[in-house]
Amino acid sequence: MSDRMKYESPFSTRYADREMQYLFSPDMKFKTWRRLWIALAKAEQREGLDITDSQLAQMEAHAEDIDYEAADRYEKELRHDVMAHIHAWGDQIPEARPIIHLGATSCYVGDNTDMIIMKSALKLIRGKLLTVMKNLRDFADEYKSMPCLAYTHLQPAQLTTVGKRATLWLYDLSLDLEDLDYVLSSLKLLGSKGTTGTQASFMELFDNDADKVRRVEDYIAEQFGFSGCVPVSGQTYSRKHDSRVMSVLSGIAQSAYKFSGDMRLAQSFMELEEPFEKNQVGSSAMPYKRNPMRCERIAALARYVIADSINPAVTAGTQWFERTLDDSANKRISMAEAFLAVDAILNIYANVSDGIVVNPVVIRSRVMSNLPYMASENIMMEAVKRGGDRQELHERIRRHSIESAAQVKQYGRSADLIERIEADDAFPLTKEEIEAHLKPEDYTGLSARQVDAFLKDIDEILEKNKASAVSGAELEV
Repeated sequence: MSDRMKYESPFSTRYADREMQYLFSPDMKFKTWRRLWIALAKAEQREGLDITDSQLAQMEAHAEDIDYEAADRYEKELRHDVMAHIHAWGDQIPEARPIIHLGATSCYVGDNTDMIIMKSALKLIRGKLLTVMKNLRDFADEYKSMPCLAYTHLQPAQLTTVGKRATLWLYDLSLDLEDLDYVLSSLKLLGSKGTTGTQASFMELFDNDADKVRRVEDYIAEQFGFSGCVPVSGQTYSRKHDSRVMSVLSGIAQSAYKFSGDMRLAQSFMELEEPFEKNQVGSSAMPYKRNPMRCERIAALARYVIADSINPAVTAGTQWFERTLDDSANKRISMAEAFLAVDAILNIYANVSDGIVVNPVVIRSRVMSNLPYMASENIMMEAVKRGGDRQELHERIRRHSIESAAQVKQYGRSADLIERIEADDAFPLTKEEIEAHLKPEDYTGLSARQVDAFLKDIDEILEKNKASAVSGAELEV
């Protein structure tokens, strides 16, 4: 059958980059299984089991050259992937064959490998998250003083600044980084817990010497860079670990979703635009269009991750007693694809945030068309200072605002609120005095200062982690 006649995951062909794909590849998994078997054998030898240096040397000599065809043949016969790889490896290393997987159950390689891969994948996600944060930090700083419309209910409310709005996106990501670091720091290996988590098989191997059993686990954790193993388990580590990891991934997706929505709205207003390449086609039917396709893709993938987050939550809650296998098929899909999707999201987010197009003329025009309404309270208070009745002036401005807006909505005319106020004898102000209140910079509050203060905290984070940032991969499409 031709490859084009088989399903291929879009994560592999369009979205996730090669490094993340490799982490969740069969080759990564099965080579990690062998590393775990070697670590177990070394730990058992250190604690006195009859395992020779020659056996260990043979294991290490064939740690990488996996005979996948042999493993596939064995799995068809045995219907068990772990036993298939034990037999395939045993054929390659006959001297060490008797001590492969000694005392262990399948979850020794399965669960420990999953934890090793998730730790590496979270570190990769973390590096890309920091890159996006750096991009947004620079953008916020550059545009911290540029006034723009702020919205509530997607209706113009007051003014903010372009940079201040960017800090909202950046703050969300800083919260995600905190969550990621906490979960990353708390990950532990399953260790060598045996069939139901009691370590009975290892107690049998070591003549009921609990200290030796403990040291075996300590050695394995150390070899793979973990602070230790989970203190208690059934056959598997608690699936709450997967749910916690997924919660971090969902959080990043939520933050990216918010950013992409804001950018899509801003692009529809022509205030901001995502990067648009010279030969990029926006629409097959409408040549003039510049669709925000990258932010739309972020939104699509983010929805997938958020929906996917229910899988580990349900799995964690449905593990009967010490183990049930209905986690396996779901887990190998849901966890891998969540990481691949978030990797893709951050690649796109990095690309967009590094090249946001700002259209100052449009932003200013939209501000000025709405500013008279927003400045009306200041104008009213100035008239009160000159002897006006606050309640009467409030009612007059209310009516003028409604009538001015009606002219815009019904006839497409420009807002004439200022002209109406100027012509109203209740307001003892000249046109120049009224227009003095129409400086956008006077209506952004503490926006610029808030940006400066917030970026000091962000700069500390970025400086501390400057060696960890990972640039997003080049987008495939």
